[in-house]
Amino acid sequence: MSGPWKAEQIPLLSGRRFLITGANSGIGFAAALKLARKDAELILACRDASKGEEALARLREEAPGVRAQAAVLDLASLASVREFAKRELDRQRTLHVLINNAGVMALPRRTLTEDGFEMQFGTNVLGHFALTGFLWPAIEQAAAEPGDAPRVVTIASIAHKRTHLDLEDLQSARSYSPMRAYQQSKLANLMLALEMSRRLRAKGSPVLSVAAHPGVASTALYRTDERSAMAKMLRNIAGHAISILLNDEAEGALPTLYAATAVEAQNGGYYGPQQLNEMRGEVVGPAKIAPQAQDEALAARLWERCSDLTGVDFA
Repeated sequence: MSGPWKAEQIPLLSGRRFLITGANSGIGFAAALKLARKDAELILACRDASKGEEALARLREEAPGVRAQAAVLDLASLASVREFAKRELDRQRTLHVLINNAGVMALPRRTLTEDGFEMQFGTNVLGHFALTGFLWPAIEQAAAEPGDAPRVVTIASIAHKRTHLDLEDLQSARSYSPMRAYQQSKLANLMLALEMSRRLRAKGSPVLSVAAHPGVASTALYRTDERSAMAKMLRNIAGHAISILLNDEAEGALPTLYAATAVEAQNGGYYGPQQLNEMRGEVVGPAKIAPQAQDEALAARLWERCSDLTGVDFA
């Protein structure tokens, strides 16, 4: 990579369809806007229908002529994931890039998804695992077409470095710590992305599994949660400070855009900002992978566990 990679280097994306989870705000919306300006066709998958439509209206205002739609997807519900994927597959359209971006962070109390999973692991990990599996036929359809290989982009975090995976307590049932549950979910995301790349290579698939992280960026994770009014105010202040001192949403989206579009991005690659211990900067490059994320045997077991929990198997 010669010099800093910029969003302006994204090639023209006419004819390529992108699905971004959590695209109504933060890094998801910032990435969608850049992709729209390169003529990508977009699906904004959002939990809240009204917020999705608001994001779509804003996108159309800032990128006139964009080809995009908003769709309801609740990653904390396997039924919602299944129904969303069915609607998408019924359209019989190829999916060139799936960006698994949405997430929840450090919920103050241990809460459960409607399927009985701890909310952070259920949403950040299992919801995206199931979504990818359900949409796999559309991704493989894209792989059969001429042109650039399709990609699955997984958004991880530098937080993965601060914990170890407890395969016997993925749901944080024995002991719940808001931040540790988040860290474990992000470690699992990265391990699954790397495991997917190994499985794809083993079967000779052209599909790329690429991971990225935003560094520390001001996103909706810092602004909305189930906390008290005082906690929300403090998180708003923290988010504002982060946008000034570290990354705003547009800067935080650069690694995602690189993973999703750059010719240089590799199957099994992991990318992030390069300054201040990967916390800040517009320069995107290979990110450091903690040793615990490189445990291939554990990653294979995690994959099988996620398959068992969701009833989904692919790749």
